Amino acid sequence: MTGRRTTRAAADITNPGADPGSAPEAETDEEAERGPFRRCLVTRERLPKEAMIRFVLDPDRNVVPDLAERLPGRGMWLSARADVIEQAARRGAFAKASRGEVHVPPELRARIEDGLRGRVRDLIGFARRAGQAVSGWHSAREWLQVGRAGLLVQAADGSPAEKARLVGHRQVPVVAPLDAAQLGLPFGRDRAVHVAIASGRLAERIAAEAARLAGVVQGGVPGAGNDGATQPRGGRRPGDNPARHEDHRGPRAAKQTRRDGAAGMAK
Repeated sequence: MTGRRTTRAAADITNPGADPGSAPEAETDEEAERGPFRRCLVTRERLPKEAMIRFVLDPDRNVVPDLAERLPGRGMWLSARADVIEQAARRGAFAKASRGEVHVPPELRARIEDGLRGRVRDLIGFARRAGQAVSGWHSAREWLQVGRAGLLVQAADGSPAEKARLVGHRQVPVVAPLDAAQLGLPFGRDRAVHVAIASGRLAERIAAEAARLAGVVQGGVPGAGNDGATQPRGGRRPGDNPARHEDHRGPRAAKQTRRDGAAGMAK
């Protein structure tokens, strides 16, 4: 009997495309929570857990997102993608995985988004207190110039041209998971648009959380140019005039400069 079970398990592993209804799952509940990979309930893909979201059931069988992966109970994993989360709720994936009736909160996706934004803010706060984060255009540029910045976090609602001008042609990962008001909170400011994070584990974790958030918000894929982009990017946009960013004398002086220029052309 033992040999037969071993043979069947081996067959399941060597033939991953077999009909799942023809044989029991080779992956036990304990195995599903071990190692660096997890299987998505919807897509059935095995992915790094950093790219996924864990869910558990509370005592009332409500589905609860476990973003920190610390809550007790059998974990149910989904790819950090908006469409996957919606399919899981619509098709009863949680009920099937838990073998019973469950309650999926209608605001589940919104709760996940809020939770991930909070995690990004907390990690940036940790980095700031550890001396591994600075905010402001000039401070971020200094870190970029000396090669200390391992990640650039920019406000999602900041000026695209200004953000591109800061990065230039430097090969540094860039993410934009928060708006300027949220990004300013870890620094005690009303707003922050440019934050540089020192190379290291915290920078990697912030990038990973930003990528998860982008996936949940808009189905983003790291490196695809969305809010969770983690690939190096830079360069000035076509038509962007860097000189207009350098005039710090105020709107009245800038307007006079434009008038002078127009008068000179008329002559």
